[in-house]
Amino acid sequence: MKLRKSLIAGFAVAALGASVLAGCASGGGDDGGSAGGDLPALTIAKPDGAITTESHNPYLGDSSASKYGYAKVVFEPLALVNPTGDLGTTPWLAESVEWNDDYTELTVVPRADVTWSDGEPFTGDDIVFTFDQFLSGKLTDSSGLNYQGATVDGDKITLKFGNSKYTAQARVLHTPIVPKHIWENIEDPNTDPLTEDGLAVGTGPYVLDNWTTESVTLLANEDYWGGEPVVPALNYVSYGDNAALTTALVSGDADWAQAFIPQIEDSYLAADEDNQFLVSPTAGAGTLFFNLQAEPFDDPALRQALAWTIDRQAYVDVAREGASEPIWNVTGLGDVLADEIIDEFASTEYSVDIDKARQILTDAGYTWADEKLVDPDGAPVTFSISVPAGWSDWNTEQALIAEELDAALGIEVKVDQPDWGGWDAARQEGTFQAIIHWLEDTGNVYGLYTSTMDPKWIVDGKAQFNFGRYDDPAVTEALNTYANAASDDERAAASAVLQQSFAEDVPAIPLGAHPLLGEFNTRNYVGWPSEDDQYASGDPTQPGVVQVLSKLTAK
Repeated sequence: MKLRKSLIAGFAVAALGASVLAGCASGGGDDGGSAGGDLPALTIAKPDGAITTESHNPYLGDSSASKYGYAKVVFEPLALVNPTGDLGTTPWLAESVEWNDDYTELTVVPRADVTWSDGEPFTGDDIVFTFDQFLSGKLTDSSGLNYQGATVDGDKITLKFGNSKYTAQARVLHTPIVPKHIWENIEDPNTDPLTEDGLAVGTGPYVLDNWTTESVTLLANEDYWGGEPVVPALNYVSYGDNAALTTALVSGDADWAQAFIPQIEDSYLAADEDNQFLVSPTAGAGTLFFNLQAEPFDDPALRQALAWTIDRQAYVDVAREGASEPIWNVTGLGDVLADEIIDEFASTEYSVDIDKARQILTDAGYTWADEKLVDPDGAPVTFSISVPAGWSDWNTEQALIAEELDAALGIEVKVDQPDWGGWDAARQEGTFQAIIHWLEDTGNVYGLYTSTMDPKWIVDGKAQFNFGRYDDPAVTEALNTYANAASDDERAAASAVLQQSFAEDVPAIPLGAHPLLGEFNTRNYVGWPSEDDQYASGDPTQPGVVQVLSKLTAK
């Protein structure tokens, strides 16, 4: 992750305040509106069906605040880590954030002149209290922060952790900060829904106004530290499925969403020139995982041949309908991490080269009979690829791979589309042959390699990642070194080992960047992230939503 150890808000914060205030001024012109006047609300939509239980607790994944995403505009973090673009960090509730050499200590300076939405001042005590909840066990450490305590020196607070957080910086920095004066009286923060009056208090740009099972409304926080937001209100709505969501976006009933919409050009973009769609590549990837413990994928030659046969551009153009970027480099790293690729592999990329794939197989003892591939033991090569039914983009990719491998190599690929439960059990227990899956996105090279080659994910015989059960002591050591290194040189040396092993062993095949998607319109507001300015993703469920809202101005 391209995070500088020391990040001072300075100019960025000045620009933030200027942006917000300029937006207020523009809203008071010919449009006759202002942040508190005639400008319209933004409706943020999800396709997740009815959300029937009210809960504003930002730490609960199943709370309505988390499911809708409005927790992120009420409770703010210390800093925002951009999962796309330059992968940089913007201090937020902290004026600065600085890691020590081995990323076991984070020193922050709380932002001055910030108030909670109930008018109480925000101080460093709130930061320490927030993290101390994990230390005392009052709040479950579901993110695995391994927080060990804090020290205070003047206006500087140093948070200490039991192990390096280099690969988990975002998890630390995105921890929602909560008010001590309220939460110290909450008996069980792991379950409290914060529905009583006066509990849903944050530092964010919006405050809760109304909650129903149909929608949630939040109003601009007039005393927000960054200046009163230009958008006067946010309405959060959840539709039954992507089709209903698309209809709402086209009709203007919804303004902002994140969803994979099939035929998006015809179904959404063509409906209005103000409709926009932003694809934000991340360090993660849609990846073809192999069961390395069973035939036919226990043979690296077959995996290498597939890597020279599968068309990543077709994955992007057909399966993802353009909403991705192909990954061709032999290290498995995409464009977002291109400058992390070692010199040896900087220009070493796969292509669709059937002759090369067939030569690899021939050299390994494979033959063909009636145009069908036969392994060195005389058995026809066939396998299944499993993806849950209804995952339309990856279901399409299953069909593409089956067609490509049959035509090019004579391999029969069976398309398996079980329900989620069956697929989940198979991937954990290792009873699949091949699956398409996402990666753990750490914002750096570690995410790909821990996801595909790290034995730590196998617990009690079940896998959470590394589904193929790859196990090489040298790679495991390099992964541990990378995660805990005290210098960039150590980390670079470990990365070189990981890249070399991945290129040689091909334990999995990344197909294309796993992007964050955003649909929004520019009818009333401009300043959204774009392909040329990926200061944040266009996904309103991400922590960067507050950054986007701070940059929007009236059209």
